Amino acid sequence: MTFELGMVLALLASAIIMFAIDKPRMDIVALLMLTLLPLTGVITMNDALRGFADANIVLIAALFVIGDGLVRTGVARSLGDWLSARAGSNETKLLVLLMLVVCGLGSTMSSTAVTAIFIPVVLRICQSTGTPPSRLMMPLSCAALISGMMTLVATAPNLVVNSELIRFAELHSTDSTGFRFFSFAPFGVPILICAIAYMYFARHWLPAGNSPASMTGSQRPTLAGWVEQYQLAAREQRVRITAASPLVGKTVEEVGLRNSASASLVAIERERSVLQPTSKTMLQAGDILLVDFYGPPTDSDALREKYVLDALPLTGIYFTDRAQEIGMIEVIIPADSELVGQSLLSSEFRSRTGLTAIGLRRGKSAVTEDLRNETLKIGDTLLIIGTWKAIRHLKSDGNLVIPLQLPTEYDDLLPAHGKAPQAVACLLLVIGLMVSGIVPNVQAALIGCLLMGLFRCITIETAYRCIDWKTLVLIVGMLPFSIALQNTGGVELAADGLMVVTDGLGPRGVLALLFLITAVLGMFISNTATAVLMAPVALAMAADMQASPYPFAMIVALAASTAFMTPVSSPVNTLVVTPGNYSFGDFVKVGVPLSIIVLVISVAMVPWLLPLYPTAGLPIPISP
Repeated sequence: MTFELGMVLALLASAIIMFAIDKPRMDIVALLMLTLLPLTGVITMNDALRGFADANIVLIAALFVIGDGLVRTGVARSLGDWLSARAGSNETKLLVLLMLVVCGLGSTMSSTAVTAIFIPVVLRICQSTGTPPSRLMMPLSCAALISGMMTLVATAPNLVVNSELIRFAELHSTDSTGFRFFSFAPFGVPILICAIAYMYFARHWLPAGNSPASMTGSQRPTLAGWVEQYQLAAREQRVRITAASPLVGKTVEEVGLRNSASASLVAIERERSVLQPTSKTMLQAGDILLVDFYGPPTDSDALREKYVLDALPLTGIYFTDRAQEIGMIEVIIPADSELVGQSLLSSEFRSRTGLTAIGLRRGKSAVTEDLRNETLKIGDTLLIIGTWKAIRHLKSDGNLVIPLQLPTEYDDLLPAHGKAPQAVACLLLVIGLMVSGIVPNVQAALIGCLLMGLFRCITIETAYRCIDWKTLVLIVGMLPFSIALQNTGGVELAADGLMVVTDGLGPRGVLALLFLITAVLGMFISNTATAVLMAPVALAMAADMQASPYPFAMIVALAASTAFMTPVSSPVNTLVVTPGNYSFGDFVKVGVPLSIIVLVISVAMVPWLLPLYPTAGLPIPISP
């Protein structure tokens, strides 16, 4: 061992220790290594910064943006709603569909983001069916991790390994374009099927004591809860304008509901969208009106008869279902408010804010009669309804009211509601371009990002915010280790050592050992850093054995995604610890057998589909 190699290994060991104890942050450790490695003289500063020019770094950033577009437009949530509707209360069906949907979606976007999206979905399903969340949270995390075994772009380690594979081909003057988009799917699909079958039995090993209701988080109100608390069920009504109604063709101003029927028009449903009514809005046959009646019940009956309107059912669930268009907020009247001493009518509250006050609480009592003429006092609590845009504007105006509480549904509000078809079209175009190879993968992803911006699925501000810069810095900071170990002979030394250990085991034994080392190393440091370190070693072993590099690269990539064994192996596992009420031992108990299953499948299938010794040159990557 040379002195230069000793310095590189010392820095590598210190990085692994800091990764294991999680101090300082992983990206800070990567930056520290990027700065210190050139001081050893093994690599230049240009070598250390080479990762910033790597096309895979740009590709990973672009994929974060595309994934955020799927979240902002509601594509991911729609899959969750479909899952809930299809599975019902059947736990087995729910388990299967959950793992299929999560794995499918995770193959095109960040597995961490997919997990974060589906945790509240699973909690809602568990609450409605009485299923313990612990039975579904670990299957959720396992499916998210297995999604990294489905496509080239599903997870950062795949791209890191692919980059090393291409670099290896260039160093050895061989022709290689790396893996293709679906090269991982022939291994990922059987692994997913076996994982579903395994989790069907393993879920019974998990704790079942946590109540679904106890995992729903804070005690923030819901829209349905407010309907009950403010006694709105009898006042808020939905009516449909029939073809024979005299309202057809009239504007809201011409109808004058406030003066003629003691009612306020809150919203209009028209062709699956919700409109905020203005004085010039023209009413049409088939429009569904959400009306706030503040007069006696007989007035609402008379109104329906007078204007030939059909009554429609309205429950608290309606507001939950329409939470993307119609919102509520609870506000309190401060001492210096212009509303003090006035009524909602005299203060022209609706005209000034575009919102309707539909509830009033004074202390613990709800005021239900003649709400709009009630004199408002300091400390009164109003329940306001209207569009989210108007509610956001009200929050910025502290002269009238002070926002008190937003419902839990506000957290699920989609920033780009109604843009889901465009987002799906962009995603399909990106996948098509990647599969066909017409343009490089990074260019295909950038085209998708630009189109999502053009269709307003994303904004430039959210595009920058959604990129996980910590992951990018981690990859860029660890890549110089690969160059430094190659320059000092460290890669060859490690490969020779493993060759001695595996002597007599045969090719599959070598692949099994590589898988095992990569998976175990991933228990202590990030799987991305593991891929950076293990890919060059695996490829060097392939060169020593005069074998194809493809099966060695694939085994490292699959092992890097096999992060089931501890709650700190992956951020995906960490996310489900609290909602699933898991302990460290739960992950060991369920994750270790599953990891062994993945190892067996990988070692059995990789040499079969990617021959170690092809008959002519390098093997052709598995076709999409």
